Amino acid sequence: MTKTLTKHGNSLALVIDKPILEQMGVDETTPLTLAFDGRCMIVTRASSNTRRKMVRSAIDEIHHEFGNAMKKLAE
Repeated sequence: MTKTLTKHGNSLALVIDKPILEQMGVDETTPLTLAFDGRCMIVTRASSNTRRKMVRSAIDEIHHEFGNAMKKLAE
């Protein structure tokens, strides 16, 4: 399959067809890891460890921002 890049603001985007996304089990919320071997770009789903770090970071951010309100709601 040959693809071309699409202009997206000041960047370029590679549009991945829905059947490929479905085979990968990927949607717009799935974290992905990009790797380069000098010639090829390899796109994989982020490991669960990476995903766990992203979730932990989001929870920490929410706790920092809304922790007091959540504590009051829990009382």
